[in-house]
Amino acid sequence: MQRTNENPATMIRREALRLGITSIGFSPVIGQEKALARFSAMIAEKRHGEMKYLETGFPARADPSMLLAGIKTIISAALCYNRPEYPAPTSGIARISRHAAIDDYHRVVHRKLEELLAFIHTIYEKPLHAVITVDSSPVLEKAWAESAGIGRTGKNTLLNITASGSYIVLGELLIDREIREETMALPNHCGACRKCIENCPTGAIVEPGKLDARRCISYLTIELKRDFTAEESRMVGNWLFGCDLCQECCPANQSRKPAPEKLFAIKEELLYLTPEAILNLTGSTFRKLFSGTPIYRIGLKRLKRNARAVMENISSGSFIQNT
Repeated sequence: MQRTNENPATMIRREALRLGITSIGFSPVIGQEKALARFSAMIAEKRHGEMKYLETGFPARADPSMLLAGIKTIISAALCYNRPEYPAPTSGIARISRHAAIDDYHRVVHRKLEELLAFIHTIYEKPLHAVITVDSSPVLEKAWAESAGIGRTGKNTLLNITASGSYIVLGELLIDREIREETMALPNHCGACRKCIENCPTGAIVEPGKLDARRCISYLTIELKRDFTAEESRMVGNWLFGCDLCQECCPANQSRKPAPEKLFAIKEELLYLTPEAILNLTGSTFRKLFSGTPIYRIGLKRLKRNARAVMENISSGSFIQNT
């Protein structure tokens, strides 16, 4: 029994906005056949590269009750990380992705969902059960976000939120309570636009909505654990960690509402890193500079691998300029 007659969705949405969550929606646990088919095709075609962890957990992706028995609702939450202070791209300068120049989004999103869950507990008299997932669990995040009505997946395979574009990170609350509200189908923002496809220097977006991670700069600099081949080294271009190119050229990201001021503060000391500076880092200076950021999880060895590739690319000028 609820403590009030007000729709829980309305109350939760109000609290989410107070917490700085950009967008939130509620989806019943329905079949996601199309998303599962796309996921299976990616694995079958080896487009996931060497991310072996994606080859496991398929049953849980298909059936979220394996993560939470008695699940009734999946709450999708999007947090914007776009900051206006982020510098404009400059040709020939080493770069890191916007999401890497802030606090580790896993921690921020998890903390916000913990706060939201604590509020949800106050709505109901009887105890409820819930699971928080942020990026690391076998959950079809974008599919559930679309079902919840908070965004649409673009041709670059990233979720686009009407208020904030694609500079967002997702988290979910799996909950054993039925929470419903009327939602409207969102428009397809992409239309006939192909800018993300045309501006990817490595051809990673092989067709609208289809990504080959093996050619994606973000995959190469973040997920790939081994040393680069000569071709992979050139594909990295001037990116030390991640890549924002398919987002920077996206019209949907122009003049969108930035992140709340206190949610994701820019770490200015990370904005103008050079490959030379990274190659001179020790273990202790690496920890001091990157602890608490997404970059910390790849470790100093892989970051130096990236730096060597970027330094060579900038020095030779032989790579495709991707700024």
